[in-house]
Amino acid sequence: MNQSGAPRKAERLVAVKGMNDILPPESARWEALEACVRTLMRRYAYESIRTPIVEPTALFVRGLGEVTDIVEKEMYSFEDRLNGEHLTLRPENTAGLVRAVVEHNLLYNGGKRLFYIGPMFRHERPQRGRYRQFYQIGAEALGFAGPEIDAELILMAHSLWKILGIQGVQLQINNLGQPDERKLHRAALIDYFEKNADALDTDSLRRLHLNPLRLLDSKNPQMQALIEAAPRLMDFQGEKSRAHLDAVLAILGANGVDSVINPRLVRGMDYYNLTVFEFVTTDLGSQGTICGGGRYDYLVEEVGGKAAPAVGWAIGMERVLELLKAQPAFAPVQAPDVFAIVTDMAFLPRVCVVLEQLRSIGVAVQLHASGDGAMASMKSQFKKADASGARNALVFGADEMAHDSVTLKHLRDATVAQRTLPLAQWAQWAESLQSAA
Repeated sequence: MNQSGAPRKAERLVAVKGMNDILPPESARWEALEACVRTLMRRYAYESIRTPIVEPTALFVRGLGEVTDIVEKEMYSFEDRLNGEHLTLRPENTAGLVRAVVEHNLLYNGGKRLFYIGPMFRHERPQRGRYRQFYQIGAEALGFAGPEIDAELILMAHSLWKILGIQGVQLQINNLGQPDERKLHRAALIDYFEKNADALDTDSLRRLHLNPLRLLDSKNPQMQALIEAAPRLMDFQGEKSRAHLDAVLAILGANGVDSVINPRLVRGMDYYNLTVFEFVTTDLGSQGTICGGGRYDYLVEEVGGKAAPAVGWAIGMERVLELLKAQPAFAPVQAPDVFAIVTDMAFLPRVCVVLEQLRSIGVAVQLHASGDGAMASMKSQFKKADASGARNALVFGADEMAHDSVTLKHLRDATVAQRTLPLAQWAQWAESLQSAA
C-alpha cells in the first residue's frame, strides 16, 4: 500500500537475460523438431533418458576437466544451504548421463544407446545462437568400442539434416588418439609454445603447463599462425588409432558423407579420445557449430564406474531452429481441426459432451470462451474461428439444438456447402473432421 491506502503497483518482472521464453507459435517449431528427433532415434534403436538439471559440481570438474572454459568460467554453481553440498546447473549432459549409467548399472547386460532432450546452463555473454539457458539434443552409445558406432552416430546426425532440409553443413573430424599418444604430443606442444612464449596471451601462458591442448582451441586471431604451425597430434599416433579413424571414414564414405580432417579440432571438454567431430555451417556467424561430439572411452571410469567405451554427440536446438527459419516447409501450425461456435450459454453442457466425444478420438477442438458469462455474437465468433486457423466450424445454434444436430461449415473453402449433422451419429462423421481439406 502507498500513503493514500491504494495498492502499490507491483514492479514488472522479466526473465533473466539469456534465458528465453519459448512462446506460441514458435513453440510449435520446437515440438516439430523434437518429434523429428524422436522418430529418428527410434529408427536407430536409441532409448530416451532424463537426468536431473542439478548435479554435484565435482561431476563436471572431474569429467570435463578443471582447465576448461566451462568449468573455469561458465558454470552456474552454488552451495546447498541445507547441507553445504556443492551443486551445479548442468552445462552439458554427457557427464550427467554417464553418472546415471554408472549409478544404476545400466551396462550390466551390455551396451546402451540413449538420447536426451533438455535445457543446459552456461554463464556467458548472450548472443545469437548462444544463450545462458540453451537446449540440447544428445545421443550417446555406451559399451561399444568399434568405429562403426562412431560412424553410426555421425550418420544419424547427417540423416537429421536431410530430414529437416538443412543444407550447406560441413562435417569436420579429427582423431585425438589415446592418452599415451597425447602425452607425447603434450610434451611436444609445451616445448614448442615455450619457445614462442612471447607470442602467447595471458590465458594461454596460464594453460601452457596445465593443458596445452587447450591452446589449439584459442580464438585469439594474433595466435592463429603460431597455432597452425604447432605439432600435430596425428603425427604422434600409432597404427591402431589411425586405423580407427580410417574405419570411421570408410563407413562415412560408403554412405556418401563427405568430411574434412581438421587437425585443430579438439572440442571443449577433456574427456574425449580418438574420434571427435563437428557439423558446422557458415549461416550462423561465429556460432557455426550445430552438432559436436566424439568418443570418450575413459569417462565412465572417471566418474566411478567400471571402464567402458562410449561415444556421443549433442546438437544445439536454438542453432538448428535458427537455420530452419529459412525453410518455409518447416513452419508447423498448431491449429485446431474444429472451432465450436455456441449461440447460448444454456447449450454449453450438451455441447461440451459432444466436444469431449470428438476429442476422445483425436479431433482437436477449440471452444469459444465467453469470458463474461455471455456468448459473443455469431459474427464475432466466426472471426475468432477464422483467426484460429481451424479448417471447420461446428455451429451449435437454437435450431440445431432443437433438432439434436450441429451445422458443419468449412472455413477454408467457400465452395464446400455446409452440412447439418445428427449429434447421435457423431462417431460416423467425427473422423472426417481431421482429414477434411
